[in-house]
Amino acid sequence: MQLYSEHYVTVKAERFVNKVWCLDNSVGESLIENKLVLPNGCFNLALITGNSIEVHTSKAKYQMNEGVYFCSQMTNKVLVNIHPKTKVTIIQLHTWALSMFPKYDLSNFTDSIIKIDATELPFKIQTNSNIEIVLNTINTYFETLSDLNSEKNTIEKICEIIRLREDEISVSEISTALKSSQRLLQIKFKTATGLTIKKYIQILKFRKSVDQMVNSDLEKLKLTDIALYNKYFDQSHFIKKFKDVTKTTPKTFDPDSYFLSHKR
Repeated sequence: MQLYSEHYVTVKAERFVNKVWCLDNSVGESLIENKLVLPNGCFNLALITGNSIEVHTSKAKYQMNEGVYFCSQMTNKVLVNIHPKTKVTIIQLHTWALSMFPKYDLSNFTDSIIKIDATELPFKIQTNSNIEIVLNTINTYFETLSDLNSEKNTIEKICEIIRLREDEISVSEISTALKSSQRLLQIKFKTATGLTIKKYIQILKFRKSVDQMVNSDLEKLKLTDIALYNKYFDQSHFIKKFKDVTKTTPKTFDPDSYFLSHKR
């Protein structure tokens, strides 16, 4: 049995959905504990079947029984324990996806999880649906959403500018590019994501650094190289920021303890 797997949506749906990933302990007889997840700038919609999982964020401990859960933006590592006979299917939504639904104010919603009624979802899906059904449902819904919203909104434009920029960008530069006030952009972004623009940039920079560490030969690519490449002041600054999120140093970081994305 493969505990962790990733599944990808169509190109059109990918505008809003990064991927669907599964944690499958459905035939397991023992608890899988102390697995970790890092922040990545995405929201997650979790469909849980079977017994339950336990999730520890920097704010609270959550016992997640069978049902549907909405997971906010995370700013620190998250610890996960998966009970036997449990499967979790997770729909990973891009940062701007919730901004398509302006009735939601997420200003104060980070490092948190809430259980939601499946009937409140804009698409119909069962928690015990197999991955093919989940992908088909997600593709159909988000392809239509993309067609209905061909123009990018402000949040999507902000994220696009940040992601396409090779160097780290300031809020001032973003406001100039979008011909809008910094204050207005900050308010809109915080309402739609729960993060400040600066914090979002920091999370992306951190994840890029971790990916380089995991996928590179550290004997050839030194921590100083990673720090400077990702626009940290120096190696010490990188180590401090790394410890803020993971509570460990880059040299003692164990990738096998984490659910990290496969190279695509």
